[in-house]
Amino acid sequence: MYPVLFKLGPISIYSFGLMMAIAFLTANYFFAQEVKRRRESEKMVSAITMIALIGGVIGSKIFSIFEDWSVFLAHPMSTLFSASGLTFYGGFIFATTGIFYYIRKKKVSFKKFADMIAPVVFLAYGIGRIGCQLAGDGDYGIPTQSLVGMHYTMGTAKPTYVLEPYFNRYPEEALKWQYDSLKAIHTGTDALGQQVNRFDEVVTCHPTPLYEMAAAILAFVFLWSKRKKWESQQGKLFYATIILMGIERLLVEFLRINPLYVGLSMAQWISILLIICGSVMLLKKQPTGVTS
Repeated sequence: MYPVLFKLGPISIYSFGLMMAIAFLTANYFFAQEVKRRRESEKMVSAITMIALIGGVIGSKIFSIFEDWSVFLAHPMSTLFSASGLTFYGGFIFATTGIFYYIRKKKVSFKKFADMIAPVVFLAYGIGRIGCQLAGDGDYGIPTQSLVGMHYTMGTAKPTYVLEPYFNRYPEEALKWQYDSLKAIHTGTDALGQQVNRFDEVVTCHPTPLYEMAAAILAFVFLWSKRKKWESQQGKLFYATIILMGIERLLVEFLRINPLYVGLSMAQWISILLIICGSVMLLKKQPTGVTS
């Protein structure tokens, strides 16, 4: 793990922040190119990307707080101003809502602009997940002894803390990984001054950020290749995006550690809703070129 990539004098360059910046700039570039290709107003590009950035950060934090309400109640200020704990769906919903109202105010087609920006959201998401992997910020998955398992010893969120809810839910797994005994053996500190124990060094987890990165990039390549073919069918690219987004997150959540609500995580329930809504709208017949 490389939470801090390098330092420029007294300034630390954090991997997560750098990858988020790259994700934002990359998405903005592809979105601007598509707007230009379709001969739409390029003046709206900066406004839409700024709405997406602000809405994404605020929404991500709000949803994260609700997802881990007990942690927020215990440490409200540190949780509120922490750079970690960002839930993608919260950001996606807030950003989409903000863009919708902005587009409607400009009296242009929301579906048309949604089709232009939706695929690049997948690309930005995939790049952002590289930052999560480098930072080891707790987005990794459950323990595994398979060859794909990775150590997160030097991550910003140690396995001892991240996996605790999982082991509380499945005590037999705690025994299998000798969680209680190994976490009591302190072995030192990492580059950020955080304490490391033997359990952190031993356990290997599913690198779910890398799974999501691969899925997101593949989805982007597929959707981007369809943008010209589906151009006359406004909304189709957007609906296909939210369906694929829902499927990807629904599946990967089975390997992650999040609070469950009636057997599924909040992200999985939102995923199911997105899949249903996207499928209904995609199958709904509309006149070619209809605007909304």
